Amino acid sequence: MTGNRSSVPWRPLGETGKHYWLVQRMAKACGVDAALAVEQGDLALGSWAEVVHGCRSCQWADGCKRWLGKHDGKDPSPPPNACINANLIKRLSERQRQ
Repeated sequence: MTGNRSSVPWRPLGETGKHYWLVQRMAKACGVDAALAVEQGDLALGSWAEVVHGCRSCQWADGCKRWLGKHDGKDPSPPPNACINANLIKRLSERQRQ
């Protein structure tokens, strides 16, 4: 559900807490309410854990921080293509706009 991670090269994983908040901020910046997605059955809690885990292995974490610094969520933006979770965030955003 979170995309193809087979093309992501191995690297040490980032801190879970740090990446949890990056994913939360990315979702918010893109107009996604993660708690609502879980409540509506569009995202299982286990899948959310996979999203955070994927973020921990992402090569673009520094770019993510810069992007998030420019997007506060007041005007939802599509996630950047460089985000390892972009496809999932796009799908959740579309579901929540319906």
